Amino acid sequence: METEAVKALIQQGMPGADITVTGDGRHFEAVIVSPEFEGKSLIQRHKMVMATVHDEITSDTLHALSIKAYTPEQAK
Repeated sequence: METEAVKALIQQGMPGADITVTGDGRHFEAVIVSPEFEGKSLIQRHKMVMATVHDEITSDTLHALSIKAYTPEQAK
């Protein structure tokens, strides 16, 4: 799986988010900045992101995704 494909999946599930994805084809790191994270716990934020790639994780197309999820204020 390519980084752009992972980014597209997250973007589709979280329109308007600022997303950066790096990785090696199996292990990826995503940095997501979204106003949707306002008032959400870290676990809630991670669940929101993981929901966007659930099928790929389940099928093992995407083996690992490290998530850094920030509100726009936190990203400043």
